[in-house]
Amino acid sequence: MGAAITQLVQQAMGGDHRAPANVARDQYRHPAQTLRFLGLKPEMTVVEIWPSEGWYTEILAPATRPRGIYYAAGWRKEVHTGFTEKLETRPDVYDHVVVTELSVPERTTIAPPGTADMVLTFRNVHNWMQGDYAQEMFRVFYRTLRPDGILGLVEHRARPGASIKAMKASGYVTERHVIGLAEQAGFVLEAKSEINANPKDTTDHPAGVWTLPPTLQLCEEMDAGPDRKRCLKKYGAIGESDRMTLRFRKPVSTPAWSAVR
Repeated sequence: MGAAITQLVQQAMGGDHRAPANVARDQYRHPAQTLRFLGLKPEMTVVEIWPSEGWYTEILAPATRPRGIYYAAGWRKEVHTGFTEKLETRPDVYDHVVVTELSVPERTTIAPPGTADMVLTFRNVHNWMQGDYAQEMFRVFYRTLRPDGILGLVEHRARPGASIKAMKASGYVTERHVIGLAEQAGFVLEAKSEINANPKDTTDHPAGVWTLPPTLQLCEEMDAGPDRKRCLKKYGAIGESDRMTLRFRKPVSTPAWSAVR
């Protein structure tokens, strides 16, 4: 099955529905290897958390069509406008996508509870930490998944020992903190991967993770000229952030306390 999903993902990666700017980032995000490691199967009911402009949607939607279901749980309805327009332009790719909303604490039913085979989230934990609702997000994922369901997570990785304050400011989160959030919600860590690691990333940049591609915040704030060129060259050579890739499992025997959360 791993080879089958890899083939489907690679076909999706080569599709004409993908934005060129998204294709250029494949070298940093390693979607085929990542999704195979996380255990994606074409018949799964998959929920992606906060798909933003749909980078992974371009891959997950065709990979789960027509056998699976793909829920895109976005942040606030107004964010969905451009996203839904993207879906409407290519019904041959996105006709099975179900758009839902995840805005803690107001809207937390992102799919029928206990039905999803997989919940995926890419580079979002630091945002929830900044809003002080990260723990509730993991509880939402737990409620959404069926027993034995998978939580797949990729996040910018801080050096061990980083403080909560430093994590919120930099956008980098320690593996220990992410694992702790998941375990507090009831998940069990099943496996780690270095697929999305980047040893060139020191994680101590002036504008945090946003110093690096694709944001390049410091460089974009500069006027055109030699300083900007040097900035782009310096941070472009590092590439995108060092990232953890973690696979969690919801236990088959669900703890009694989870039913009342």
